[in-house]
Amino acid sequence: MTSLPAHPKVILIVGVNGTGKTTSTAKLGHFFKTKRHRVLLAAADTFRAAAIEQLGIWAERIGVDMIRGQYNADPAALCYEAYQAADKRDIEFLLCDTAGRLHTKSNLMAELSKVKRSLAKNDPNAPHEILLVVDATTGSNALAQTKQFHEAIGLTGLIVTKLDGSGKGGVVVAIQDQLGIPTRFVGTGEKLEDFAEFDGRDFVANMI
Repeated sequence: MTSLPAHPKVILIVGVNGTGKTTSTAKLGHFFKTKRHRVLLAAADTFRAAAIEQLGIWAERIGVDMIRGQYNADPAALCYEAYQAADKRDIEFLLCDTAGRLHTKSNLMAELSKVKRSLAKNDPNAPHEILLVVDATTGSNALAQTKQFHEAIGLTGLIVTKLDGSGKGGVVVAIQDQLGIPTRFVGTGEKLEDFAEFDGRDFVANMI
């Protein structure tokens, strides 16, 4: 993520329920903001009113704007509008938080493809990153989740959560080896600051 495009860089954040996806979206926004980047959040998890509220609270805490739609609104349309808002406001990073979904539900996976196509109408290269949030404590099941999401929409990386209390973080090595999908960021706790770019050497050292 070194070179920034002239238009917003769109990061689509996906995952199954309960992995810490919305919190990870907020932490990623905070990460970019601390590096003096302009950030906009999009609450594209329109199936849970609580998720929209949760992201809204995070947006206030980290001091960034958020685009929200009505409960049960079309997430693809919301992401499309969020991109246009980001472009007008000269935003560098648009982070789209999508609804948690089981990787085995083909209709929900197809909806993610629709979100991806909708974003590409604004910029053929968008989304620039599609990050899957994986819970380190799920072990080998994380590999199955990653495989399904990757086949459906083409992942560019992982955000791995709950590495603080898990001995199962080695699954990220398996995902890299078998699927070629790198870990981009890691979450190690509840605080906003408990989030960092992934350093493979640190990770291996901490596992040994």
